[in-house]
Amino acid sequence: MPYFTTSDNTEIYFSDWGTGQPVVFSHGWPLSSDAWALERKTFADAGYRVIAHDRRGHGRSSQPWQGNDMDTYARDLAELIESLDLRDVIVVGHSTGGGEVVRYAAQHGGDRVAKVVTIGAVPPIMVATEAYPDGLPMEVFDNIRAGVLSDRSNFYQELAPSFFGFNREGAAVSKGAQDDFWRQGMLAGIQAAYECVAAFSATDFTEDLQALQVPIFIAHGDDDQIVPIANAALKSIELVKNGTLKVYPGAPHGVFGAYQQELIQDILAFIRS
Repeated sequence: MPYFTTSDNTEIYFSDWGTGQPVVFSHGWPLSSDAWALERKTFADAGYRVIAHDRRGHGRSSQPWQGNDMDTYARDLAELIESLDLRDVIVVGHSTGGGEVVRYAAQHGGDRVAKVVTIGAVPPIMVATEAYPDGLPMEVFDNIRAGVLSDRSNFYQELAPSFFGFNREGAAVSKGAQDDFWRQGMLAGIQAAYECVAAFSATDFTEDLQALQVPIFIAHGDDDQIVPIANAALKSIELVKNGTLKVYPGAPHGVFGAYQQELIQDILAFIRS
């Protein structure tokens, strides 16, 4: 299994499949690159070189005490892409990973990045601030931190249904998807899982979105119970220079089922356009 060592000696696990234009995937909290299994195969089969890493502290990467913040996440991604000397890169990020790829592209991408894709992403900022008073109250994120500390195994099990929208009336529930969410979450170290809550909720991406020079496709489900669309995609699209917004009616936060199939085709079309 390939590993890359960052400038602060953190070992980052990644997969590198296929050949062609590189597409780099960044996952959400508290998951790993396994969350992109179907996308990785589909895009590699479609003629792309597909790279996906486990964020520091998550999955199979090492679990350093330090660096569990968005600046370091973006730097780790930059160092991985530079170590592989990737050019004309498409960066794709879900949730926390959406913030990661936006900051990477704005602050590190330079002439390496061709396009950006975000899905249910956290920018511009999740927590309520003076600039974004409609954000979520800090209590929401304090409760997540408390869940991680008190009984993270049970917390992840209870979070999975709303993550995938399985708590909605008439939803086709997949126990397998919920179990896999729990499995990936339990691979994340407790320090990384705890510290990443601040990274995904309190990081302000306003200037990053405004600085983007490349096209960005912003995808979001309008029944996202984890990252509400009104405080995320609907504000992000107003900040970027060259953005395309697609709202998926009834879609949840987790990318699964028919939503996943439609989204994959939309991303491929955006890349090829």
